[in-house]
Amino acid sequence: MNKLLLIDDDKELVCWLVEFLSLEKFNIETAHDGESGLQKALSDDYDLILLDFMMPRMNGLEMLKLLRQKSDIPVLMLTAKGDPIDKVLELKMVADNYLGKPFSKQELLVRIRAILNRRPQKRPQHQSKISYLDIDLYPDQQQVICQDFTIELTTTERLLLEKFLRHPGELFSKEALSEQVLGKKLQPFDRSIDMHLSNLRRKLPTRRDGQTRVKNVRGRGYIWL
Repeated sequence: MNKLLLIDDDKELVCWLVEFLSLEKFNIETAHDGESGLQKALSDDYDLILLDFMMPRMNGLEMLKLLRQKSDIPVLMLTAKGDPIDKVLELKMVADNYLGKPFSKQELLVRIRAILNRRPQKRPQHQSKISYLDIDLYPDQQQVICQDFTIELTTTERLLLEKFLRHPGELFSKEALSEQVLGKKLQPFDRSIDMHLSNLRRKLPTRRDGQTRVKNVRGRGYIWL
């Protein structure tokens, strides 16, 4: 679970964002001014900081400049129409991205995930792990890392991948995959497994050796290579 730090003096906005981001499975902590925000940012290990520009005691630009002296943690700046243009332009040069207020939940989520996906992810420590070639799957965390990047999968896609990674090189019929992964018997003309597998293959990056990840054995099923 990614850990975020939200620094903003608008307490109503903070409550709204905490509720929304918690539902999106982020672990989020807060601060309401630049000074306390800087202390928190340097005292814990966060994956991303959401930082407001105009705040009391220390504005976002001042805080970010001090933060950059000691940390390269990604920062998404939150700016408003009334913020000084010259300062906003300077801010854009040191932040990883910025988002103007007001913004939609979906727009914020897209920016957050774009920044997190650009950053190599830390591998969870002391947890069960299934590894095969360039893929690490952590069942307890419901997390998949491939080539140092977190791959966002649906629950079904993750369970399908787990099935294959536990048995690489083994042939699975669509009937078996439907019963063991989807929990239902395969019906005539049912292409659910094909659809989920197609989405899974699309989301995973190309293998470094250029080889395909899964082979379709016509009329018999699939093999993870």
